[in-house]
Amino acid sequence: MKFSLEWLKYFLDTQADAAEIAAALNRIGHEVEGIEDPAEKLSGFRVAKVLTAKPHPDADKLQVLTVETGDGDPLQVVCGAPNARAGMLGVLGLPGVVVPANGMELRKSAIRGVESNGMMCSVRELELGDEHDGIIELPEDAPVGQSFAEYHAASPVFDVAITPNRPDCMGVYGIARDLVAAGVGTFNPVAIEAIAGEGACPVEIRTDDPDGCPAFYGRVIKGVTNGSSPAWMQRRLIAAGQRPISAIVDITNYLMLAFGRPAHAYDLAKLTGAVVARRAANGETVEALNEKTYTLDESMTVIADDAGVHDIAGIMGGEHSGVTDATTDVLLEIAYFDPERISVTGRKLGLASDARTRFERGVDPAFLDDGLALLTELILRICGGKASEVVRAGSPPIAPKVIAFDPSLTSRLGGIEVDEAEQRRILTALDFAVADDWQVTCPPRRHDIEGPADLVEEVVRIHGLDAVQSTPLPRAEGVATPTATPLQIIERKLRRSAAARGLSEAVTWSFLPVPQAEHFADEAPLWVLDNPISEDMKAMRPSLIPGLLSAAKRNADRGAASSRLFEIGRRYFRGADGASDERPTLGVVMAGEKRARGWASGKAAMFDAFDAKAEALALLEAAGVPTQNLMVMGEAGAQFHPGQSGTLRLGSKNVLARFGTLHPTTLKAFDVDGPVMAVELFLDKIPEKRGGGSFARSAYAPPALQAITRDFAFLVASDLATGELVRTIKGADKQAIVDARVFDVFAGQGVPEGKTSVAIEVTLQPGEKSFTDAEIKAVSEKIVAAAAKRGAELRG
Repeated sequence: MKFSLEWLKYFLDTQADAAEIAAALNRIGHEVEGIEDPAEKLSGFRVAKVLTAKPHPDADKLQVLTVETGDGDPLQVVCGAPNARAGMLGVLGLPGVVVPANGMELRKSAIRGVESNGMMCSVRELELGDEHDGIIELPEDAPVGQSFAEYHAASPVFDVAITPNRPDCMGVYGIARDLVAAGVGTFNPVAIEAIAGEGACPVEIRTDDPDGCPAFYGRVIKGVTNGSSPAWMQRRLIAAGQRPISAIVDITNYLMLAFGRPAHAYDLAKLTGAVVARRAANGETVEALNEKTYTLDESMTVIADDAGVHDIAGIMGGEHSGVTDATTDVLLEIAYFDPERISVTGRKLGLASDARTRFERGVDPAFLDDGLALLTELILRICGGKASEVVRAGSPPIAPKVIAFDPSLTSRLGGIEVDEAEQRRILTALDFAVADDWQVTCPPRRHDIEGPADLVEEVVRIHGLDAVQSTPLPRAEGVATPTATPLQIIERKLRRSAAARGLSEAVTWSFLPVPQAEHFADEAPLWVLDNPISEDMKAMRPSLIPGLLSAAKRNADRGAASSRLFEIGRRYFRGADGASDERPTLGVVMAGEKRARGWASGKAAMFDAFDAKAEALALLEAAGVPTQNLMVMGEAGAQFHPGQSGTLRLGSKNVLARFGTLHPTTLKAFDVDGPVMAVELFLDKIPEKRGGGSFARSAYAPPALQAITRDFAFLVASDLATGELVRTIKGADKQAIVDARVFDVFAGQGVPEGKTSVAIEVTLQPGEKSFTDAEIKAVSEKIVAAAAKRGAELRG
């Protein structure tokens, strides 16, 4: 909510400046999100007098003005405003200043061959309103040469976040009341006098929906002149972010922003018969003030006449019956609507408004007569006319809520000692009636007060939350027992490792469209929701890949050349007994360019299946899995390309991860351009080490002796997986062989058809003493013999 300091000081008598008031608001629970000083935007503009105005020699619609600025010789300014004339006072923007409306910096320039030293400004150009037909005309007593910011009395504007439980502070009046309770100045209450009116109201007003609209008050004012609202009102509305429209509309907006009480004015000439608050009929429509047509149902409360619906009650008025400049007779409506009904209606229609925000949080039900009296007084004073008597249909829920309060609760619940007299003062200043026996009567507008604990909160926040002492929780002696589970520890390690490897963490929905979920379900029983958020979020995800794939597509659609995403979450299945089966999983999707093109690297490089395998192995290693014992096998799933994917297993059946290139049919189903790599780590499949916990690396102890390497080249069948050959060689002598890796693969000239030459580097690590030649030869023979079991033949 926005409001100016000048508007606040209309209700609050204080010498505090904007910074002090902002600090007080933050202290009592109203977060100040920002303070804007319009004077900064108006610096460099000054009051100026037009001395002469002559036609431009080369432009029919331009004039050449001589302008006095009060500082030195008069300046020559070219102006196109039709109201520019000799003798008038206006606002001059000097060279170097920036026009608030468009950000243009003014410069000394030649316009059609005539020098211009600035610009005479309109209301719109200074963001003081929407008028732009001519330049600003100031009163004759405006001091020439004075800064326009000082003359205009530009006031700082607060932007305050009002929490949903404080609808009583959705108006400047309520903010002022809270500040007074906090000791920031004294209250300037508005004197509200009832206006009896002349004659009976010519329109029948009633409520046929007492549940949705318990109270509906109104009156008619005839003979109004609906022109522009006064400058002081426009200034306050503009500061609050409201566009001035006309006097009557501005007055209703002023009441809402000043007192948190929405109201509405109808053009009486556009109404037919009785004006009634009732339930809408299914299929009824109304064109709202936002020029959109809404279809209503019987759960919604509306304001209607004999001709049809004119108002979506408590949310937005109708276009047909709105007031215009030609309006002479108006019907004022001020009502109390059920907050729950307003909230449901707004959600169904997808319609938000300032009125809805206030009504669904709860307005003051006791402010109907006072609000109508304020509206009437302002319209009669600004627009003239004669008011009828007030019609009161129904009654608002204003039964007082009385709470038995014990002042000692403030110490027990709030952790702070506050003198009873101070507690009484605070509650009284907040408009609570406190009896001698501490029976506290709550004002009807305070819907958030339900019991003694809420009164404690009021006392503590006004007294000062900063006065509450910080008290550490007791800590048992000794080392604290770890609370993280083994799975949580693994997830933390994986999250850090994935981020360190250049992957960006994503958080996607746990829900998917049913076709996408079925694509990744592998015939497992899905969880399908009976009451989903939407049809596109009906099935619980059986895989993390669909969400990441959709995220990568959105990135690509917005021009991202590369996406490297990971997510740690849960997959969901329906268990055999009907219970939910949640499985912790890490998903990775890599799409687009692995390396951008460059003068040194050449063409851009794309991700491939080996990149996916490398990520899977690295992340499993980070989780503490002994990756040297893993088997690389196929059967990654129908979602993956069969020739460019695989699984990583501990044993032939325990699948820890799957990786590879996604199948073209999968990419087509998600409307994604390939290639795309994906990885899924099944964290629930990682076995715990003996004694509990997860696999963990042993402490690093560097060997005392230097390792040696030996190279072997084998001829193998082309369809033999090199990983199987490497694993076999590692097992040939587990004491001596510490590593083996492929460093060359060749097929072609010199290699028999159907065969591949695979070169493997084997690392041997001596223990207590260096290897002898005989020991190295024995290990080499073991390697050759083990490889022969896989059909590998040592090349000569």
